[in-house]
Amino acid sequence: MKKQGEGYKIGDLASMFGLTARTIRYYEELGLLKSNDRVEGLHRRYPEKNIEYLKRIKQLKTYELSLGEIKEYFDLAERDATGDLCRKLLIRKFEEKMILERAAIAEGQTRVDILAQQVRLLEKEGI
Repeated sequence: MKKQGEGYKIGDLASMFGLTARTIRYYEELGLLKSNDRVEGLHRRYPEKNIEYLKRIKQLKTYELSLGEIKEYFDLAERDATGDLCRKLLIRKFEEKMILERAAIAEGQTRVDILAQQVRLLEKEGI
């Protein structure tokens, strides 16, 4: 694992969160994670703070936020000491997702109604 103050190796973070090293690197490329200068040859080290970032990424992904939306949240969090703007951003994103889900439910209900109508027609015809 890690020694006090050194940070985590990429493989350590990957195994802790059930991710691949490539995913960790991708998150770093997107600016979601931060690494220290390379030590021990060419190995990156990731500070303790990345544990919180990965927990938050995992949480926000369960809410079906895209990595772009998560990046928007992280960027805002860096400038938002109170957390109020981040909270408002999440409220807006969740409300948008609720609208989409309600539309999908209505569309599904319409398909169910059409199928039920077809069943009734077929039952009347005695087929």
